Amino acid sequence: MSARTGSASVASGPMNQQEDKSARLSLITQAFATNPDRHDILASLLNSVRQGVLVIDCKANLHYANQAAYRLLDLDHGVLTAFPDCDLILILGTWQTESTPLILELRLPAHDPHEDRIYRVELAPLPVDPDLFQILIDDITENLLSEQIRKDFVTNASHELRTPLSLISGYIETLQSGLIKGSASLHRCLEVMEKHSKRMMRIIEDMLTISRLESGDAQLRCDSFLVRGCVEDVLEHLTPLIELRHPVVTLDFPNNGGLLNGDRFYWDQVFTNLIENALKENPRTGLKLHISGRWTASECVLTVEDDGVGIPADDVPFVFKRFFRCAKHHSQETKGTGLGLSIVKRAVEAHGGSVRLESKANQRTAFIMTVPL
Repeated sequence: MSARTGSASVASGPMNQQEDKSARLSLITQAFATNPDRHDILASLLNSVRQGVLVIDCKANLHYANQAAYRLLDLDHGVLTAFPDCDLILILGTWQTESTPLILELRLPAHDPHEDRIYRVELAPLPVDPDLFQILIDDITENLLSEQIRKDFVTNASHELRTPLSLISGYIETLQSGLIKGSASLHRCLEVMEKHSKRMMRIIEDMLTISRLESGDAQLRCDSFLVRGCVEDVLEHLTPLIELRHPVVTLDFPNNGGLLNGDRFYWDQVFTNLIENALKENPRTGLKLHISGRWTASECVLTVEDDGVGIPADDVPFVFKRFFRCAKHHSQETKGTGLGLSIVKRAVEAHGGSVRLESKANQRTAFIMTVPL
């Protein structure tokens, strides 16, 4: 994708909240153009909004731009430079006699030459002066990304739930048919059904957990517990996966096990997600997995680190977002809904802490959690 390429598409539809906000902002812009004595007050109002506001003439000469517009666009070399490959003057001439705004989605270069952004651009002539146009600009890149991630989640979650449901349904039909006679075969059927029912429960529990954490409804039951003991319980719970992968696991905690005051339920989920991710994303045997805790007078720093394939630099900013999955470039067999790391982030933040990721391809991946004491 070229950083100097602009593309546009016309957006249409009924009046929504976004358009209502644009209408209110348009009134302020019109007032700005007709009340020179109140420019300071109105400019202050326009500078306080996150939406970019421009006032230009039919030749695309800039008459006004608020602070958000300068932040969103490169206006130092003129308006036409800020809208490359978009025949803005032709659009202005065509739309000068129209009473309704023209709404476009434009892919424009950002200040970072390697990252394009997608903007919702609303253009309309100013009723108070037909020779002037107002342009309202919203950066909708994150909204579109979130929407795509949400769609991917629906697809992933549907697949994750459909597979175990189909297997359980198949085994139920087999049992009902009476074809299974021996106790060993019956026991095997029940084991498979139990395994996949637990898999579905895990997916549902993840969705409920992230919903509670993000809505603020999670009530933390804070008690003192030993972090080393929490990690050891998680490792025991993950014994089947550990026996499959044969990692080299080392624990590095204070002699007393590392005391922390928090909700043990959520810390179990934090370590389960981080350790399970490391094992699933690195199918090779002999992975070195190092889990440590360091305490100071004011905080504790907990780290889950491995020497596996790492996380690509392009994915690092997104790994804690809901439903985001970067497994596609590692192992096609890795399954999940993309909620695990989002739960980690939200759970740590619910305890007043923070989490960051450090990763170097094929050398090191470390999740570092800092929690105040």
